[in-house]
Amino acid sequence: MQPRALIVDDEAPAREELRFLLEQIGTVQVVGEATNGEEALLLLDSLDYDLVLLDIRMPGLSGLELAGRLAEKPHRPRVIFTTAYPDHAVEAFDLAAADYLVKPFDAERLRRAVERALAAGEPAAAEADGAASPAPPPSRPRVAEPDPLVRIPVQKDGRTVLVAGDAIIYAAAARGYSSLMLAEEHALVSFSLNELERRLHGHFQRVHRSYLVNLRHVRELVTDVRGQLVLVMNDRRRSRVEVARRHAKELRRRLGV
Repeated sequence: MQPRALIVDDEAPAREELRFLLEQIGTVQVVGEATNGEEALLLLDSLDYDLVLLDIRMPGLSGLELAGRLAEKPHRPRVIFTTAYPDHAVEAFDLAAADYLVKPFDAERLRRAVERALAAGEPAAAEADGAASPAPPPSRPRVAEPDPLVRIPVQKDGRTVLVAGDAIIYAAAARGYSSLMLAEEHALVSFSLNELERRLHGHFQRVHRSYLVNLRHVRELVTDVRGQLVLVMNDRRRSRVEVARRHAKELRRRLGV
């Protein structure tokens, strides 16, 4: 039997779109919909769900409050937050969310989130570099400079802001989303670091499983007390980005040092 999913969103078009995308994916069966947190609790008390796709800002009980209640249930479903607001990601992952999707997203992004949520015993995405888990394959060589029109869509205050690739100092990975470090601020996006790497080729390079760096914004290369190579970026904060040993040789070659 397919895993059972519950959609919780106060907007009917959003519920319809989620159901449509989930039917395209075919991984789970949608057996319930709720328009607010209170309705969702009633459904969750009457049936064991494997997955809850949960909006955050709803009348009454918020999605974050509902997720906190789910932690008390004997059969705790996995939670994927689906929201138009990226500014609750940290709170969501504090509640052990499986993923955090910022609208709009497509079927492929949702499919990966569902697979991650349903996978049992999957190692944490923030696993320390150099741990015993298999290392990812080496980065593919870049063959072209990025199109100067490359833009990364960022959801901000209900608007979609297009951030130019060259404005990105570096990107950092987290579970289910990435943080773009800009000159004056940072922004959350629903793209994985691998997706950003495909979009931001050319003078961007993966220097760690958790970091993608714009080589044009590297100010210094220093070595810390452990002998680890660290990049000092040219933003106002002089951000420091650790370089994994397996990426150091290629990085030095590309920087000409």
